[in-house]
Amino acid sequence: MAKDKSKRTLVLTGASRGIGHATVKRFSSEGWRVLTCSRKPFDERCPWPGGADDHIQVDLSDPNSTIDVISEIKEKLNGRLDALVNNAGISPKGNNNARLNSIDTDLKSWGHVFHVNFFASVVLVNGLRDELAAAKGSIVNVTSIAGSRVHPFAGAPYATSKAALSALTREMAYDLGPLGVRVNAIAPGEVETSILSPGTNEIVDALPLQRLGQPSEVASAIYFLCSGQSSYISGTEIQVNGAQHV
Repeated sequence: MAKDKSKRTLVLTGASRGIGHATVKRFSSEGWRVLTCSRKPFDERCPWPGGADDHIQVDLSDPNSTIDVISEIKEKLNGRLDALVNNAGISPKGNNNARLNSIDTDLKSWGHVFHVNFFASVVLVNGLRDELAAAKGSIVNVTSIAGSRVHPFAGAPYATSKAALSALTREMAYDLGPLGVRVNAIAPGEVETSILSPGTNEIVDALPLQRLGQPSEVASAIYFLCSGQSSYISGTEIQVNGAQHV
């Protein structure tokens, strides 16, 4: 059942590690209630209040599970949703950690990546549209620098799914604007998480800031786009990459 009715509420996918984990901590520290969605069960070591009650275990690679989870999320809301952050994403590798290219990758792998990285966001936004409109809420899609340039480690399915999510951000900003819902994206570059690929240091050495980004820095950009400080920003994609894109 819904609780903490006075609190602003965030629904966050991909909450179990890295950027997602940092985002939960940032919003929780600002007094938000965070509904976390992950394919893993809640970890009791997570340092935020009410985590077990507000956690939803869902496999976003499964279309039926993604559709079915909408009703579970709605049951935990009070008819309003202040923010939805589509952060879940996968970037599988081939044999010997090889980059998946656009020629040899099988269709099943393309579909698997696209459902997690792209179609799940479509399903969640459509399913929670009324709650977002009721709160004049905000949507943030987490894309990637790989969506706008060929990346040495991120594969073709991952890159094109993130490019599609960037385009979807613009389309949703246009379509949901009349409902008072803002839609933006952030495009992280090389961020220090547990899934960094070997050789990332070579990229970092060439960055203008010459360092990896921190998950907390990405979480701050997400929070900004969900806060009143960005009340007239919609349809944009913020690069969070230490000038890697220039």
